[in-house]
Amino acid sequence: MSDQISFIGVGNMGNPMAKNLMNAGKKVKVFDISKKMIEKAKKNNLEVVENLDDLITKETNIVITMLPEGKNSEDVYLGENGIINKVSKNCLIIDCSTIDIQTSIEIGKKATSLGIKMIDAPVSGGVMGAKRATLNFMVGGTNESFELALPILKIMGKNIFHAGEIGCGNGAKICNNMSLGITMIAASESLMLAKRLNIDIKKVHEIMKNASGNSWPISVYPPVPGLIEGTPSNNKYKAGFSSAMMAKDLKLANDASKSVNANTPLGKKALEIFSKFCESGNSEADFSAISKLIGDEIWDYPFDPKKE
Repeated sequence: MSDQISFIGVGNMGNPMAKNLMNAGKKVKVFDISKKMIEKAKKNNLEVVENLDDLITKETNIVITMLPEGKNSEDVYLGENGIINKVSKNCLIIDCSTIDIQTSIEIGKKATSLGIKMIDAPVSGGVMGAKRATLNFMVGGTNESFELALPILKIMGKNIFHAGEIGCGNGAKICNNMSLGITMIAASESLMLAKRLNIDIKKVHEIMKNASGNSWPISVYPPVPGLIEGTPSNNKYKAGFSSAMMAKDLKLANDASKSVNANTPLGKKALEIFSKFCESGNSEADFSAISKLIGDEIWDYPFDPKKE
């Protein structure tokens, strides 16, 4: 019998993830509180339900959530109408939301107390990765739960890592994204400096890709247009991964650092920079648009970045 998957949260990431599961032959039902996202899901021929009560049935054996914040995950699972008390014991829960570690652990403990297997499995790779099924999954949970989830995760992703027990997936994710936010700022500053030094940006970019200054933002996701096709910087910074989401993840990393007395000055500064950028009206822009804050007057944009 095919897996019966209930998918909650079909936004920019969840929508293509659910579509990939459907295309792999899985029976998928989806729910989202956003009417706009529901319309997108319908255009992808996904089966949409109107409320959570209709989403979880006795046939449901996998629940996947892709929610924006910890409070959303807590409400969906543990709230007054939380689904943790509605799913059967043979159901596997996969929470792909990037949330605070403690909330992830609390949901996991409740699931375990009811005999339900659960993993936290936040992702990296952005909308492009979701569409191409090349996401990276960072998983927290027992070995048994990880092995059960692996065939499903492989449909949606390329690299699946077991980071440890429940909560470790989100711990690994915020470490990864703290580094990502810092390196995106560094890439923007480096390319801005090259521009001010009147060095050909394409030549500098090629040098950095092949030298010790390389990073993911340089080699895959550059913050300025004209370097790599298909990136948000070549599409008026329409979000693959929004600046607001990066600011959120940097705050999660900053809060986690404080909780374990870790010294992360660059992470703290990156949070300040992205928060300032969001407060300036750029929350929905892709996080690579941070280059607009770092010397945007010198870039030869094929559009006006201040109006995008």
